[in-house]
Amino acid sequence: MKEKSSILKKVGFASFIMMASVFASRIIGLAREIAIAFAGGAGGDVDAYQVSFIIPEILNHIVASGFLSITFIPIFSAYLARKEEEEGWRIFSIIFNTFGILLLVFIAFSAYFAPDLVTILAPGLVDDPAIFQKAVKMTRIIIPAQFFFFSGGLFMSVQFAKERFLIPALAPLLYNIGIITAGILLSPWTGMEGFAWGVLIGSFTGNFLLQYFGAKKAGMKWHPIISLKHPELIKYILLTLPLMLGLTMTFSTEIFLKYFGSFLEEGSIAALNYALRIMFILVGLFGQAVGVASYPFMAKLAARGDIDQLNQLLNKTLKFLLLVIPFSVLFMVLRHEIVLILFQRGQFDLQATMLTAEVLPFFMAGTFAFAGQTVVVRGYYAIQNTWFPALFGTLSVLFTLPLFYILMNFMEARGVALALSVAAMIQVSVLFFLWNRKTRNHGAKTVYLFFLKISLLSTGMGIILCKITNILQNNLNEATFAGSFTICAITGTVFMLLFACSGFFFKIEEISILMND
Repeated sequence: MKEKSSILKKVGFASFIMMASVFASRIIGLAREIAIAFAGGAGGDVDAYQVSFIIPEILNHIVASGFLSITFIPIFSAYLARKEEEEGWRIFSIIFNTFGILLLVFIAFSAYFAPDLVTILAPGLVDDPAIFQKAVKMTRIIIPAQFFFFSGGLFMSVQFAKERFLIPALAPLLYNIGIITAGILLSPWTGMEGFAWGVLIGSFTGNFLLQYFGAKKAGMKWHPIISLKHPELIKYILLTLPLMLGLTMTFSTEIFLKYFGSFLEEGSIAALNYALRIMFILVGLFGQAVGVASYPFMAKLAARGDIDQLNQLLNKTLKFLLLVIPFSVLFMVLRHEIVLILFQRGQFDLQATMLTAEVLPFFMAGTFAFAGQTVVVRGYYAIQNTWFPALFGTLSVLFTLPLFYILMNFMEARGVALALSVAAMIQVSVLFFLWNRKTRNHGAKTVYLFFLKISLLSTGMGIILCKITNILQNNLNEATFAGSFTICAITGTVFMLLFACSGFFFKIEEISILMND
């Protein structure tokens, strides 16, 4: 019992660090999007900038830098538990050297064939040669950053395995600061290309250089060795391969947004991206921080075979994540005001505000699914089952492809956003259902009941907030910053009162804990 309490305290402390990091990075990330909106609005140049991330994201996915903490931590942690840290550093070096060389080869290949790859992945841009050429040029600038992400991913994994979270938490902050600084300084002469250079600078400082010093501080030792037949390298490949080949929700969201958006009117990719970033603020605060912080502890519980305690941790975490639903409703109600306050300045005009605001509610509908997915899949990863969620995720994405096509034709940009949300809902719901059957998670019923309760509560709150907002819009000029800010302030205050009272009167422990913290 004492050990369980100790683990929960460690998860809470780590979650606090990561949540503070995510909150700060989301704020700076918003500043980044505001700077981009000011410089490029929701026009073709911003479309080109967003498309320039497709090939780098695929490289990141293939070499699995996004999954390094998931697949490497259990392997490295096992050596630490057996007091064989020196051998753990040998495995670290083998993985770093092997995949680092492979990534450098892919980077050179992708940079050379960038025009052909952009044609395949964003075919709608071919009709506008100027925008297409800008996308290709910025792609070549951003591609080398993937080596810094890969290296930093391993450096951060080492620190996570040793329960050190502070320095890794700084990575996204420096990354976004690099983008903003370079973008602001260079965009008057280079346009959106300045922000592309910022990606390269930010990834080097935040994800590579700082994390290298953090890993060295944690005792990292690098050896110039490659051993393709080493059993732990083979184990790592077998664990990582399905994640490399599979279509995860986050990965497919970024790719499909730009692929289908390229067929829509100019500025649609930019509007979809702005709305997605607003949604990811809530996903980051409610899902990413808790998921990253809790995973090392989930892996330890799984390694000990304590599945019951792992399920308790998973269920408790998911119930807290579902509190994102009422906040999503608030963002739906205030969609126009939020977009205007955040972005409407410089090149981002009223038309861009209206287009982005139309898209936002359809992303917000899937916020709970995107947040929940960050935790549910980690349950599978903790027991070192990467094949099933990757295979299922790929099949889910392929299954929903017709939905993307149909909704895009009927609803344009709104249809793409809705399709992404529906795909996330299907994937996380079925993954959680199958996890419960596999692990006999009897506490899952409390999660389902909590989801129903919080959804009904959020619906009632949404009706009240809509009526209040309509009254305010009739008496204030929502087309101005001051008017929109006042509407947000009043509606937001009413929301927090309703949220707090709901926790008290309906005895929702999770709301009371969140409000007290």
